[in-house]
Amino acid sequence: MASLSGYLPYAFALIIAIPFLVLLRQFVHSYITLKNQEIKLLSIKSNSENKTHSYERMTLFLERIKPSNLVQKFDKDLETHEFIFLTEKTINEEFEYNSSQQLYITKNSWQHIVDSKLAIIDLLHKTYEGFNNGPNLDEFKTVFIMSYMNGEDYISSTIESLRKEIIIIA
Repeated sequence: MASLSGYLPYAFALIIAIPFLVLLRQFVHSYITLKNQEIKLLSIKSNSENKTHSYERMTLFLERIKPSNLVQKFDKDLETHEFIFLTEKTINEEFEYNSSQQLYITKNSWQHIVDSKLAIIDLLHKTYEGFNNGPNLDEFKTVFIMSYMNGEDYISSTIESLRKEIIIIA
């Protein structure tokens, strides 16, 4: 019995320490779980901000390629074919600059953006081909804007679909 009584203080300490160790383990586990959830929420928030930023950038791109905005660019002394070349080059460069935004935009919306870009470039060329002889730049710009206004306003409809999507996302 004497030999067991020497271990009683250790047994008593062990009995008291076990519940504290269990509680400490539960606290650490809960803390790690909460931190993981916080990291996930921050990641989702960051991704949502990226998507919002992408929709904003592509809306700005679409606004910039509207014919009413395109005709205001460049020098008025250019030849019509030079204006077309520079306008097409500007549209393609800005599109390439923003092409990484397709990671955050739905596939359907991205296709609408691409279609709008191609339709504007096509309208530029068709308007030019509609003239028998080389038009002066002011005539070309007027016919270009009127051709767009008389047709389907695909840029505004694309912007509207982007607006609807961003409301769903945000």
